[in-house]
Amino acid sequence: MTSEELDIAFRNAVKSINEHTEPFPADVLLRLYAYYKRATNDADIPSGGKPHISAFKTNALFQTRGLTEDEAKQLYIEAVNQYFLYRK
Repeated sequence: MTSEELDIAFRNAVKSINEHTEPFPADVLLRLYAYYKRATNDADIPSGGKPHISAFKTNALFQTRGLTEDEAKQLYIEAVNQYFLYRK
């Protein structure tokens, strides 16, 4: 997959998640969050009114350290495809 094809597939995966109206399981959301942050090179530290949620987000980001942007995009796409394939 070329870089351009990867970017298109990533944008399509993000769009499908954003348009989905049913709730997601927390583990799926955290995985997608971490991959998205790595894929977009967003270095902002998680913050918010609920410290335990910020801690889960920080842990998810920690688990994806070392991924390149392209690797994170590919993993995001795979996670989205797997979710929509196996959801009930």
